[in-house]
Parts: sequence; structure tokens; C-alpha cells
Amino acid sequence: MINRIHILGASGSGTSTLGNQLSLILPHVNFDSDDYFWSEKFTVPREREGRIKLLKTDLSNQKNWILSGAVCGWGDELKDYFDLVIFVFTPKNIRLQRLKRREFQRYGDDILPGGSKYEQSQTFYEWASQYDEAGFEIRSKYLHEHWMSELTCPILRIEGDHSVRERVNMILNYLKTNDNSYDTRHLI
Repeated sequence: MINRIHILGASGSGTSTLGNQLSLILPHVNFDSDDYFWSEKFTVPREREGRIKLLKTDLSNQKNWILSGAVCGWGDELKDYFDLVIFVFTPKNIRLQRLKRREFQRYGDDILPGGSKYEQSQTFYEWASQYDEAGFEIRSKYLHEHWMSELTCPILRIEGDHSVRERVNMILNYLKTNDNSYDTRHLI
């Protein structure tokens, strides 16, 4: 049975949304890697050992779980934990639009020129825009591809501009085909 699912992709690709939606349908608890990486969300990172310890504790307390968001680099020791990895690749222009919308929802006018979060937001956009072309130096498609090449579990790739519903159905169809213990009458 596929009990332990990891969903990764670029910032803005929809991994957290997908994990949350799947956890409403599957008998899995969703954990978001951002909740472990940051001690103060998006401003102060938690030290590596603390992240790993906290995440391992939470994962060990659940039989069925989804971990959404990348753990490449800081969570490499988790590679053997996964029964299935889902790689979500969303076109750059769509990701960046989502990120700008999300930043505005979080911080409002503070992200505009002269605002208290303007520089932080500009740095974040620049970082996120490099995902498709960058190498190992930052979280990138190249880094993710290399990281996935070292996995022993199956990898389901979902690439393109798909709705959350379409992505959920792709995953449910995969589970139905590859693990007959899933009840997929919930296809949406």
C-alpha cells in the first residue's frame, strides 16, 4: 500500500494545495515542509537538526501521510521514507503569477515599492524565477531532478497547467492502477 507520499515542485507549483486537497480524500494526514523549515514562517529558518527531528516525530506518529513541499538538501535522510514521490512542474509564468498574488494576499501594500516587505518580496520573486534554469546552487528543477534520480520509490510526474481537480484525479488514477487497496470512487 502507498502510505507515505511526498509531493515536491517549485515554489508556486501548487504542492501544498495539492497535498491539502488529497488529504481530504485519502486516509492521509498532510504535512507541509514549510512548517518544519521555518521557526517563524518565511523569515527565520529552523536549524536543520531541529527540522528533521520534528518532522520525523510527526511522520512516525502517522501510518498514512503526505509531505508537501520540497525537502531536498535539508531532508535528504528522508529519501527512503517515501512509497511514492509526486513531482509537480508548473510553467514559470503561472507560478510567478501565483506567487505575486499569494504575496499580496499575505502582505498587502507592504510588497509595493516603498513598503516594508518590498525588498524581501523582490528577492523572493528573483529566487523563484530562477527555478527552471538554475543549477545546484539553489532549489531548482535541476536539483530536484538530481534528487529524484537517487530515489528508489516510484515517481509520478504531473507537468503542465492543470487544475487542482485534474491533478487529484491523476493521482487517484495512479493509485487505482498501482495499488488496489485504494477506493477511488471519490474521483472528483
